[in-house]
Amino acid sequence: MDTIIHFFQTYQPLRHLVVAVLILFVGRWLARRISGFIERAMERTGIEATVTKFTSNMAYVAILVFVILMALGQVGVQTTSLLAVIGAAGLAIGLALQGSLANFAAGILIIIARPFKLGDFISAAGVQGTVQEIQIFTTVVHTADNLRHIVPNAQLTGDVITNYSANETRRIDLTIGVSYNDDVSYVKQVLIDLVTEDPLVLEAPAPFVGLSDFGDNSMNFVIRVWVNRLDFRTVRFGLPEKIKQTFDAQGITLPYPQRDVHLRNGAFPPPVQQHLASDLKQKESME
Repeated sequence: MDTIIHFFQTYQPLRHLVVAVLILFVGRWLARRISGFIERAMERTGIEATVTKFTSNMAYVAILVFVILMALGQVGVQTTSLLAVIGAAGLAIGLALQGSLANFAAGILIIIARPFKLGDFISAAGVQGTVQEIQIFTTVVHTADNLRHIVPNAQLTGDVITNYSANETRRIDLTIGVSYNDDVSYVKQVLIDLVTEDPLVLEAPAPFVGLSDFGDNSMNFVIRVWVNRLDFRTVRFGLPEKIKQTFDAQGITLPYPQRDVHLRNGAFPPPVQQHLASDLKQKESME
């Protein structure tokens, strides 16, 4: 022990080097343990995996930077000057990478505020699809036709984000036109029976059916029903088909655009009347 003590007293630079290496090893071990502890603690509290991983990684990097500065101080490096150089270099890099830093800041906001999470169906920045990955600089979105969009986070946070998966229920609005010859009360009752008998339509809030307006060719009924989020597409595309089949069975008419033209004698010049008469005779001969 006396020999070891004498050795370190004699060779002080080597002693500082050994201490610096020990600080690096111990500090790295502590950084891993602390970041792992933070990750496990956040997982037990039910925090999202993306936020947990990001926080633990940031804690690991911060502790490791502190440990490296301590080790450099042991071998005689002026950490104050080093910090000044790092700060100046960081400022220059920040000015050169403004767009990337904006995406980085936006990624942190997305992770903290969580306007959407993995698996949500969103519409933002001109892209509509399912969120597959939330990264620091970009977010990966898969569209319904299986395209992969990599969207910068700054564009997401700078635009209106519509999250279709945020709520467990959604409302479906349909407008159905019927002929003016059909009975309003009868049509309304048929539509009410149709939506209330659908097992995928929720009872609360109650379905709504009402005559909304009078169109050029039809009376327009509005149908509003609430469904579970997972049943939205099934009801949205299945309900119109059921309405058409029910109207055919009940004799209710779904009108199409049409116009009645009434001709009176003298309404057109003689050449035009002759032309119309010849067309009419030709059509009758063809029939």
